[in-house]
Amino acid sequence: MIHATAAHVLRRFVAALLVVLSVSTAAFVLARLAPGDETTTDVMEGVDPKAIADTRDRLGLDRPFPVQLAQFTWDLLRLDLGESAKFDRPVAALVAERGANTARLAFVALLLATLIGLPLGVVTGAYSGTWVSRLVSTASIAVLACPPLVAVLVLLYIATTTAWISVAPGDLLVPALALGLPVGAALERLQSQATHDAMASLDLLAAAARGIPSHRLVWVHAARQSLRPVLGVYGIVIGSLFSGSIAVEFATSWPGLGRLMLDAVQYGDVRLVAGCVFAAGVCLAVGNLVADTLRSVVDPRVRDLS
Repeated sequence: MIHATAAHVLRRFVAALLVVLSVSTAAFVLARLAPGDETTTDVMEGVDPKAIADTRDRLGLDRPFPVQLAQFTWDLLRLDLGESAKFDRPVAALVAERGANTARLAFVALLLATLIGLPLGVVTGAYSGTWVSRLVSTASIAVLACPPLVAVLVLLYIATTTAWISVAPGDLLVPALALGLPVGAALERLQSQATHDAMASLDLLAAAARGIPSHRLVWVHAARQSLRPVLGVYGIVIGSLFSGSIAVEFATSWPGLGRLMLDAVQYGDVRLVAGCVFAAGVCLAVGNLVADTLRSVVDPRVRDLS
């Protein structure tokens, strides 16, 4: 079992590595093919042409595109993300600083989503048809349909009018709730369906016939069995947290990867854009790898399907 799990994790690790390299390279290509470059702002501001030419030479913008792509790919394989034209600092250092802030925000949001969504999903799935189940299901659908930007604006309005939630710079609660509540609603819907299916399975019906208490059936047997499909989406959930954090970080002035990515796109800082995508790809790949590993432990059949 240990060797099978290790081989499964190794295959997933190689696949994750290829995904990170692919999305980072694609980001570089798309950003470089977009109109303008790192010197566009200098041209519009009337900077001395000699200084602009020196900048283009330093950044390699005067080289053919295939040469630039080959250099970027080689640097990426050496984990060298280059220099940021906007901030005049190594991209790796910028991404590490802002990425740590986004990771902290995403972790708190994921923790809130998990603590809220999974238990409520077990309740609504095991006790479907009750008024509690209908109320929670309706609330989940409403929250799930709410984009993160709308959620953060509503939370900011509540915080400023009631003073129940702090909106001071650096406080996590508002952005974490804005990110975590829609994810928690999605997890509740998935867990609810998975729990409902688990409760109708033959092994749980047999366990109930043997006299196992209902609370143990629900919170031990059904909860564990229903985790298999839910764990499979955790990697996607982590990716959605990072993609949704751009609007939330901008609205709450949170100094994370989303705001850095926005600044990089507006300035045309191609290396920084690719670096931000690289960091997001790493987080998504790690999330998928962890979720796949947990699934292979919970359900050994997963290893045979990969």
